[in-house]
Amino acid sequence: MKVLANDGISEAGENKLIGFGFEVLTNTVEQDNLVSYINDNDIAVLLVRSATQVRKELIDSCKGIKIIGRGGVGMDNIDVDYARSIGIKVINTPAASSQSVAELVLGALFSLVRMTYDANREMPEKGNIEFKALKKKYSKGLELRGRTLGIIGTGRIGAATASYAFGIGMKVIGFDVFMKKATAYVPIPDGTTLEVPIEMTELDDLYKRADFITVHVPAQEDGKALISSTELNTMKDGVYLINASRGGIIDEGDLVAALNENKVAGAFIDVFENEPTPRKDLISHVKVIATPHIGAATLEAQDRIGVELADQIHEILN
Repeated sequence: MKVLANDGISEAGENKLIGFGFEVLTNTVEQDNLVSYINDNDIAVLLVRSATQVRKELIDSCKGIKIIGRGGVGMDNIDVDYARSIGIKVINTPAASSQSVAELVLGALFSLVRMTYDANREMPEKGNIEFKALKKKYSKGLELRGRTLGIIGTGRIGAATASYAFGIGMKVIGFDVFMKKATAYVPIPDGTTLEVPIEMTELDDLYKRADFITVHVPAQEDGKALISSTELNTMKDGVYLINASRGGIIDEGDLVAALNENKVAGAFIDVFENEPTPRKDLISHVKVIATPHIGAATLEAQDRIGVELADQIHEILN
């Protein structure tokens, strides 16, 4: 039985699938050619990440598909309900990348408040001729300890982010549509884990209180932004925003305007509305750290994702 990992799979995941007796194809097939490739090669399992779209038209055209797998959390690039309604199994790996995304967010927080991302742009060009001026420019950093992190979406990734924030002494408040209580699990040196409750609040209160806001929610059902000009105006002056969830959760045009008006002091954006061609004024903005959708892109996370997908596929088909 053939598996097409169209957006790639880790070596550990591929080897496990091969060990289960599957033939694994790792060609990256362009979207327009995907239907014919799947049918010509008798693909039974289609594995994707965020790049490949698996819509009703593709599903209807590929009668041999038994399983659609998403390496990662969100499945908004797959018509999940329709696939399941006609008997196709749809699987994902919601826990595998939580740690990696949380660590990326934490690194972004440190870089934003100490402006290391911008200093790294300036130093190679000006560091040997304007050292004192640059030192003065970057001498107004902030400490994270004691400041308030607002987490929108306190599921696995949000809770993992909270555990790091608690570890460095931040205050954490959270909001989640689906849960009224949330807990962060903070490992301590003796090998045990400390359970720390996250203070849950309403969204408007979070906007008003948080010094930093990070968003960990799926794409909105209506396709609209969760955070646009109205929400931005409710926030503190000088707030920092982080989006490592889905492109479009924060309205990019409104964010650029808020950055230009100093309402938002800085932003970290890992996901974009128009991937793979994000808007230039956002990714080049002096107050923005931009990364190319790498939240789950650690070796450890990719191994966990691949192995977990392999195990789920083997269990379903056996």
